[in-house]
Amino acid sequence: MKKGLLDILKGKFLVSGDAPKNWLFLLFASFLAALMISSSHRADKKVHEIAALNEEVRKLRSEFVEGRSAVQQMRLESSIRQSMAEAGLEPSKNPPKKIKVKSED
Repeated sequence: MKKGLLDILKGKFLVSGDAPKNWLFLLFASFLAALMISSSHRADKKVHEIAALNEEVRKLRSEFVEGRSAVQQMRLESSIRQSMAEAGLEPSKNPPKKIKVKSED
């Protein structure tokens, strides 16, 4: 057991008679390791991209809610009356009247 472990540490399995088979396996294992590392990096990149997009969505949603509440506030009758009073206009004292037109058929 000690001799086998020592042979592995010294790398004798790479120069022995059936070394090409070992080299092919090492190349294959290295390729798989590189592929796994690349895949992991791509997955991490996507996770960070998703987090950034979620943060942007939250900001845009809060801006939308803020804008919508400002528009609702501006549409209130009291707001319109106040802005028209600043411009010198007042609401009419007499209510509007309907005009009926009779068609001649």
